[in-house]
Amino acid sequence: MEPGQDRPPAVAGHASSWVVILDVAAKALLLLVVVRVALDPAWGNLEGKAPMTRALTYSLLALLIPTVHLVRPFPHRYPWGADLLLTVPAFSDVLGNRLDLYDQVVWFDDFIHLANTGLISAAALLLCGASRASLHRRLELAIAWGMTVSLAWELWEYYAFVTRSAEVVTAYADTLGDLLLGWGGAVLAAVLVGAPARRGERRSDVHRSSANSAPAAPDLVRAHEQER
Repeated sequence: MEPGQDRPPAVAGHASSWVVILDVAAKALLLLVVVRVALDPAWGNLEGKAPMTRALTYSLLALLIPTVHLVRPFPHRYPWGADLLLTVPAFSDVLGNRLDLYDQVVWFDDFIHLANTGLISAAALLLCGASRASLHRRLELAIAWGMTVSLAWELWEYYAFVTRSAEVVTAYADTLGDLLLGWGGAVLAAVLVGAPARRGERRSDVHRSSANSAPAAPDLVRAHEQER
């Protein structure tokens, strides 16, 4: 590998192949889970929690990027990373209900709101090509996307089933907390998404600096002969 040259394509391709595998596997498993939930809401512990609406919403979220790609293909390459980041939130919520983690683990709901909003915000940053943008710009995009999605989710949740459940008594405080956690997840995404790009830029700068400062082989020979 020449000095200053970036990581070989084979290494990057190998990493991308794992993202593709994870994305396809997550979508396939999500499809099986939402079908099972639609047929038997009790299996997913989703009785009274709008199981059919959840199954439809999660499917649409997981198929959003593939649908956009079919209508208007992405100019360079398919964004597998962003696609995976959008699929995981849908899958994690269904799995969390299936394992009854929302009721058994007191902090699980808070963690999901923080993590899922962060994942969706990170996907938005990747789709916008903002991974190398300034932190200020990444914060703008991540918070805009993250808080919009968080608000849409809270409205959907409220009208889908909260008004008809015992949770309506504590819905206000819970919604404020969820929105705050969503904001935190968006900020975290803005910070973390830019980190790999910054490290890559620093490595490239170091390689270019080393290549430019190293004397060429003929210069070394001439310098040695002059000393003699």
